[in-house]
Amino acid sequence: MTLKQKPSDQYPSLSLNKGRDQSILRKHPWIFSGAIRSTSGKLHEGEIAEVFDYEGNYLASGFVENGSIAAKIFTFERTVINIDFWVEKLSAAWVLRQKTGLTESEQTNAWRLVFAEGDGLPGLILDYYNGLVVFLAQSLGMYKARFDIVRALKICLKEKLTAVYDKSVFTKKQEGTQDQHFLTETNAENPVMIKENGYSFLVDFMYGQKTGFFLDQRDNRYLVGKYSKGKKVLNLFSYTGGFSVYALKNDASAVYSVDSSSTAIELAAKNVALNCPEIADRHYGVIADVKDYLQQMESDFDLIILDPPAFAKHRESRHKAILGYKYLNSAAIKRIRKGGILFTFSCSQLVTADLFESMILSAGIESGRNVRVIHRLSQPADHPFSIFHPEGNYLKGLVLYVE
Repeated sequence: MTLKQKPSDQYPSLSLNKGRDQSILRKHPWIFSGAIRSTSGKLHEGEIAEVFDYEGNYLASGFVENGSIAAKIFTFERTVINIDFWVEKLSAAWVLRQKTGLTESEQTNAWRLVFAEGDGLPGLILDYYNGLVVFLAQSLGMYKARFDIVRALKICLKEKLTAVYDKSVFTKKQEGTQDQHFLTETNAENPVMIKENGYSFLVDFMYGQKTGFFLDQRDNRYLVGKYSKGKKVLNLFSYTGGFSVYALKNDASAVYSVDSSSTAIELAAKNVALNCPEIADRHYGVIADVKDYLQQMESDFDLIILDPPAFAKHRESRHKAILGYKYLNSAAIKRIRKGGILFTFSCSQLVTADLFESMILSAGIESGRNVRVIHRLSQPADHPFSIFHPEGNYLKGLVLYVE
């Protein structure tokens, strides 16, 4: 039972309305603005605040946010937020990756070290790329704590850490060198070379999307490889060619990578040449809008990967996003060769698994073809989600057999 405690002088406090503490007692890390009864003063975005229930019992501590989510919780135990706190948090994250076999793997040296709420650190992403950590703060509080977090990284990772690069939304872009975005005395060359399941990739961590590479598709790329032998493969929204490399390394007869970004297609070609120099001529990079490409593509692909960006980033855009996903999936199902296999994904947090599968059902009905599910896919173990925060289970995927 939580003991009644007075708010400390060290941190501002907020108290909740009566009956609005249930989600926090269930360890959900978000506090919505409508749940707040009062504060100890004007709270500022990025501040650490302690949370109390209606009776004055301490519940949790977190960073103040500016929006409908008023605070995001990073601890349910009253403590001082200092370097020891960050070391404990990062050590726990490291141990989880250690237990999944990633930290000592000879085949893979790139993975997510901290996955926001999944590691009890909302608003923080840390991706590990062969010694380089890309720091991505999605909340002002985490950004303001960046120097303590880097100190903790040095303590936890020791010689396994070579440099930390800040790619936070709060980092102002400046003219000239990118060196000012490194949070360590040492820098790293861009792109950085990584290994994933024994394959090599160049990762543009400075200018590429998110932190530079979609680490959440590692297991799903491996599965694509198992289905690719002798197949003509189409990789839509291919980015830097992760799925394409796996298909070619597993003896696909041809692979087409389609993306609207010429920079991404260029890096995909480099990744193919890095891994498959003797069969690089089987790879075709296509710079095109995927929707336009689907309208005119040939219907002779045996395997299609459809991995679009997150169309629904806000609740208001969810309906439009579903229509977009449906169009893409219906077109792919209509045009894939008989007996073909479609890997289809949604990384939109607001599109639930049930909603995603309902959309696929509608697309299948619209296509007029018989469609069977042979795999349900999700994110890998270095992207854990708390059972108390199901919103963290954001990556949904299906492998479809189309007759």
